Amino acid sequence: MIKKLSTSFLLFFIVFNALAQNSVGLEIGDKAPDLKFMSPEGKEIALSDLKGQIVLIDFWASWCSPCRRENPNVVEAYNLYKDKNFKNGEGFTIYSVSLDKDAESWKQAITADGLIWPYHVSDLKHWRSDAAKLYQVRGIPTNFLIDGNGVIIGKSLRGQRLHEALAEIVVKERSKKELEADVVNDLMELKKKIELALEAEKDTKSANYKALKAQQKQVLKALKALGL
Repeated sequence: MIKKLSTSFLLFFIVFNALAQNSVGLEIGDKAPDLKFMSPEGKEIALSDLKGQIVLIDFWASWCSPCRRENPNVVEAYNLYKDKNFKNGEGFTIYSVSLDKDAESWKQAITADGLIWPYHVSDLKHWRSDAAKLYQVRGIPTNFLIDGNGVIIGKSLRGQRLHEALAEIVVKERSKKELEADVVNDLMELKKKIELALEAEKDTKSANYKALKAQQKQVLKALKALGL
């Protein structure tokens, strides 16, 4: 009986933990609520369609002066990080949610501010925006940064804070010197293995011995090209 109760408790604990992990919410560590709204061209775009990328969910509007002043910073971040690899996502993009009510003003602001990413959506309900209601937006600009799994990893990142948040999770690109060092190490290891194989091969006229010598020649040639 005790064993049966212990097993039941363990199963309950596992299920409870699984459900507790990344529950949908608006705090860091929560799964971001999905959004699905129309683009200026009338195409439905879902936030979940961008899974796998680092995404900035950016709430703004053409009539919002602070938003328009922040847009150059957002554009700069997009251009700097859109092709980067991150710890939990490949590439960076922006899902712009507009609280506009006039479609033409919205479209003109996208063009004027150079918001070149393709993910712009709005229901044109102004402050009654369903997206703003879902994300409890009380003022704009405001944003949420999510990882490739849709988990919130940052909030209200404006100015330099946005750049710092992205820089913190980007996978550091290796320098040319570091890459060359790896190549040299691999070649030296291969050279050593070939030398040991040649020593073990007694028949210097065998096809295997000749193949090893050819490989050795190529390795030495590559090392010489690297100045070694």
